[in-house]
Amino acid sequence: MRDDLVRNWPFWVGATALPDWLAGNKIIISLGLVFGVYSVMGFQNLSAAPIIAPVLISIIVPAFNEEKLIAASLRSMQLAAQSFAQRGWETEIIVCDNNSTDATSALARAGGARVVFEPINQIARARNAGADAARGDWFVFVDADSHPTPELFADVAGQIESGRCLAGGCIIKMDERHFAGDSCTGLWNLVSRATKWAAGSFIFCQAEAFRTIGGFDLKLFASEELDLSKRLKKLAHARGKKMVILTRHPLVTSARKMRMYSRGEWARFIKNAVLRPRQTVTSREACGPWYDGRR
Repeated sequence: MRDDLVRNWPFWVGATALPDWLAGNKIIISLGLVFGVYSVMGFQNLSAAPIIAPVLISIIVPAFNEEKLIAASLRSMQLAAQSFAQRGWETEIIVCDNNSTDATSALARAGGARVVFEPINQIARARNAGADAARGDWFVFVDADSHPTPELFADVAGQIESGRCLAGGCIIKMDERHFAGDSCTGLWNLVSRATKWAAGSFIFCQAEAFRTIGGFDLKLFASEELDLSKRLKKLAHARGKKMVILTRHPLVTSARKMRMYSRGEWARFIKNAVLRPRQTVTSREACGPWYDGRR
């Protein structure tokens, strides 16, 4: 008798709980019960908010003789990091002192950063050294003369939460008006959006992806961010993810190089970069605006 009840449970329930005109219809009762159970167990799960595991963000700052600007930059990064804290995420700030001869390290520590040291003066090495010391699930590389906003970091967090993004950057603007500087950044922003190349002043990526591709190329003293962007794009495509350039909230970065170097100096650098690109970007001496110590 019990086996018969189990085998015929849809009809049995309908026959005892519904009027005679409906009790005989096994199909209707069966579908009704199945739909009811699915509604309770399935639809509730579908409507529930997705659970995002806590994330640790490592903000990595390469710094060479940045005592004039680093304190203010770190304050802006800490303020911007509140966008991560609002999600229950943790943040660490790592400054890589790239063989500075001024008070960069002391000011970075006073500003709440963890400081590591890289003795060879090279931006790629400094960023890699910072990444080696980082514990984060995601890396955000920010230059020591730049100022991210809470809104920009919120956009980064949104990309992380989407689960579809592997890496990215953002458009940039300078902290003071300068015709040549504005023209260059405007052109760069167009190129960046079209190619999905990230500016070196702001790059974010999965820590695992960064390690998979081997980090920044140590043969390069300039354009290392373009090389990294190309390899991150390739990895993202292979994994069915994407690399993005954020456009709603630009990164504010210093225009000091436009003031410190003459038009002639920039013209010589650009000429060399166009005529002998590989020889230029692989030579510290040829990349003076980044390595001659002028601040």
